[in-house]
Amino acid sequence: MLRKSLFALITVQFLTAFFHSMSFLGKPRATNETEEKLIDLFTNYKQDLGAGFSRSTFDLFNGLSTSFTLICLLGGWINLFFLRKRLDASLWRGLLFIEMVVFGALFLFMILFTFLPPIVLTGLIFISSTMAWHYSTKDTLS
Repeated sequence: MLRKSLFALITVQFLTAFFHSMSFLGKPRATNETEEKLIDLFTNYKQDLGAGFSRSTFDLFNGLSTSFTLICLLGGWINLFFLRKRLDASLWRGLLFIEMVVFGALFLFMILFTFLPPIVLTGLIFISSTMAWHYSTKDTLS
């Protein structure tokens, strides 16, 4: 059961990274005059952040958004690598506990600050990591 739950976790992590990376393909579109002004400020107004950094809110948003995609890829690749290396089930318990804490905190922040798709996908990662962690004491990889 541990192996199946790890495959589920890896799949959800990679799918989340893929779906989230799709958001980089489109540009924000205004549907009215207020949104047009807001998008213009969001993308073009650059704040002086000190130390020679001048970024728009859109630049900062993209940086954080990229980080979300990369943390999902990191989790998926680490899990896939160790699964192929046949990591001992006792070591999985520690790794999965770390992922459970990190993705649990990420899930909480998604609930507080984002909208439905990232909330659902991050929740699935958290649930999958929790299930895999649970099975890591009851099962061995076969």
